[in-house]
Amino acid sequence: MTDQTLTHLYFLLDRSGSMQSIKSDIEGGFAAFVDEQRSAPGSCRVTLAQFDDRYEVVYADRDVTDVPALDLQPRSRTALHDAMGRMITDAGASLAALPEDRRPGTVIVAIMTDGLENASQEWNAASIKALVEQQTQQWGWTFMYLGADQDAVEVGTSLGVPAAQSMTYSRGKGREAMGKNSEKISQLRAARMTDAAAPMPAYTAQERADLAD
Repeated sequence: MTDQTLTHLYFLLDRSGSMQSIKSDIEGGFAAFVDEQRSAPGSCRVTLAQFDDRYEVVYADRDVTDVPALDLQPRSRTALHDAMGRMITDAGASLAALPEDRRPGTVIVAIMTDGLENASQEWNAASIKALVEQQTQQWGWTFMYLGADQDAVEVGTSLGVPAAQSMTYSRGKGREAMGKNSEKISQLRAARMTDAAAPMPAYTAQERADLAD
């Protein structure tokens, strides 16, 4: 049986050139995100990867109490599909290699970007959607998609992420978007302490309106 008190949070963060204008906002938002997750119920391990037209794992399987400050260095283009494909397949392989009692009861993949796909070479939207749906349906993973300068619900659902867990944020509200993301994750972690099948709380219409302004 998996460890129902353990969450593994995989965070995939866009570092393409367009993120430069909101670099400090995102770094501050991530710091607040980590602080909140340190105080949430249960234990949590974190894997952070950044992407532009390359994919880089910043750290993997680190206890949330030992997560360092984010240093975002925006550059280049947006290979979102390739980054998602790499993170999901690597995560699946790593978790499969663990004894069952050391596997997290809750796996969350949170994606944050400020632009549309424009550079992937190996994966496309259809193949990513199939992969996301497989991990959701077969293994119970939860996916979240936050996007600026786009209809994030449309893009998220095209990649297999439920509309309830996809949200558009305005470019000037990256910190607030990350905070709302953290709030939903904390609520899920608390619920999973007593109900292993508890769903991720959906973004409300008011929350969407607040972050889109």
